[in-house]
Amino acid sequence: MTQEMDRVRTQAPDPDDLPPRRPVATEQAKPFWRRPWMIPLWLVTAAFLYLQAGPFVGTPEAEAPVPPHDGFPAYYPLLLIHISFATVAMVTATFQVWPWLRKKHPGAHRVTGWAYAVSTVISGVCGLIIVPFAPVVGQVGVTMSTTLWIATTVVAVWAARTNRFALHRRFMLYSFALVMNNVWGLAAAKIIIGYQIQMDFTYLAEFARWVGWIVNLMLVQWWLYRTARRPVEGRARRAAAIR
Repeated sequence: MTQEMDRVRTQAPDPDDLPPRRPVATEQAKPFWRRPWMIPLWLVTAAFLYLQAGPFVGTPEAEAPVPPHDGFPAYYPLLLIHISFATVAMVTATFQVWPWLRKKHPGAHRVTGWAYAVSTVISGVCGLIIVPFAPVVGQVGVTMSTTLWIATTVVAVWAARTNRFALHRRFMLYSFALVMNNVWGLAAAKIIIGYQIQMDFTYLAEFARWVGWIVNLMLVQWWLYRTARRPVEGRARRAAAIR
């Protein structure tokens, strides 16, 4: 047995003879001015929230721009909860995709991430409750996008908690695409109404409920393919270095 162990030691390569370990690339946080898309993102988000949520602030139900919802008195309170937490989700989502914050202040990234996840679940559940009492047009699109929004967020949280950071990044981007889908619908409606384009309201509503999140998910998937070779961040990168 001793001879066998001595032979294994003899055959084992000397660490000094091994080629030097290839250093793992570390991506430095870029200065703010090298992220030119963050300011437009904040401006678009602020404009959307002002136009979409602003009319509901301090407005009684009788004066609010809400669709008919006969036979469901809880519709308007749940709608206000949905809008309030969706506002928090949209604001925190813009910070979640900010690379500088994630690299320089991981604690703030975690806090805003939890705020985003909790707001998403509350807003999404309230949205699913009131959808059946809203106008039929666009119900299927809203239900699918909201369900996917909740599901992708839950998967992203689970992936982060289990140190699957590449999977976390992927599903957080999916979730970001879904929470930002309403921007397309509002922009399209403003353009069509502003330029007095003749279009049937049914087609307009269905367009607003489907195209936004589908296009956003396609753009995110393109971005994931484009950045697939980037180094893995955080503990995953350190684990790769140890291996």
